[in-house]
Amino acid sequence: MTENVYRIDLVAADQQQPADGWWGSVTQMGPDEALLDARDLGASRGDGIFETFGTMEGRVHALDAHLARLGRSAHSLDLPEPNVEQLDAVVRRAAQEIDAPGQASIKLVLTRGVEGTGIPTGWMVVSAISAETFASQRRDGIDVVVLERGYPSDVAERAPWLLAGAKTLSYAVNMAALREAKRQGADEALFVSTDGYALEAPTSNLVVKLDGEFVTTPPVNGILAGTTQGDLFELLEGWGERTAYRLLTIDEVRSADAAWLLSSVRLAAPLRSLDGQPLEVDVELTARINDALLGR
Repeated sequence: MTENVYRIDLVAADQQQPADGWWGSVTQMGPDEALLDARDLGASRGDGIFETFGTMEGRVHALDAHLARLGRSAHSLDLPEPNVEQLDAVVRRAAQEIDAPGQASIKLVLTRGVEGTGIPTGWMVVSAISAETFASQRRDGIDVVVLERGYPSDVAERAPWLLAGAKTLSYAVNMAALREAKRQGADEALFVSTDGYALEAPTSNLVVKLDGEFVTTPPVNGILAGTTQGDLFELLEGWGERTAYRLLTIDEVRSADAAWLLSSVRLAAPLRSLDGQPLEVDVELTARINDALLGR
């Protein structure tokens, strides 16, 4: 795998671009160079945030939406406000530096840093993605099981300290859910709230087609606002389709005309089964969606 790792010297949100440009704040790390202090709170407590950008031929998808979400996550965790101009510039440049054609991903991580220093830590990992990596899931679909999330759909309003809707480094629960899905013979998990509503998958958003309308769960319900889902809705509206944000029951997902999980790198993966029940897969529409998302 072609991969580049960079350390970012983060600056204050209001700092202006230096004379030599923002790329001067980035250092490419060698494979044997230490990047992270063992005392960093991102490693010891998951006290940090991240974004994963998809790219195609050096173009970064949904860059503004990703950086806006990063800012919201930083605010939720009381982290220093990111310098959006700096991060915009270095992510764009990193996408150009990858020595591989086609698709790639950029994982941008910001942590609180070493306790007591007040200096945040930042880095990027840029990875090339083979065209075959997600081809079968985009084409043939994925098997999904429903797993309880353990909280109600309005948890973000009732308990903001749980950080529902923030993209934090604390992904142990999400990874455990994916492992449980694998144990049940599925590819993915779909979280359901205690009051019976479909939420999201561990690393992706749910979109369903119901009676000619494309629907997703609103981000105010503790859902991470989906950047790829947002771009998909813009595309669909441009094609003359109807879109909506509202709560969805699991029964509605089961009876949908089609359903997808949307993420920045895999893009649109259609659900072919839910808890073992076969679902309709719209092969032609899915191909059109993924072609459009790759071509953004």
